[in-house]
Amino acid sequence: MDYELGIRNQDDDQPYELTSFAKKHGLTLPIADAVLFAKGPSRMACDTAALAFLCAVATYARKQSAR
Repeated sequence: MDYELGIRNQDDDQPYELTSFAKKHGLTLPIADAVLFAKGPSRMACDTAALAFLCAVATYARKQSAR
């Protein structure tokens, strides 16, 4: 059975605006634009992709500083 509780925010169904997405995740506009292009219009997919990108950048930076 698939139950929907109906507790969704109406904004969840709307695609992100570029600058608000970039600010929310601390991304530059070109990076935010690339994530939105690749994963949009799903906000959940875009949020997940932004987090994955930031984790990858942090991992790369740690490896570079260890050299």
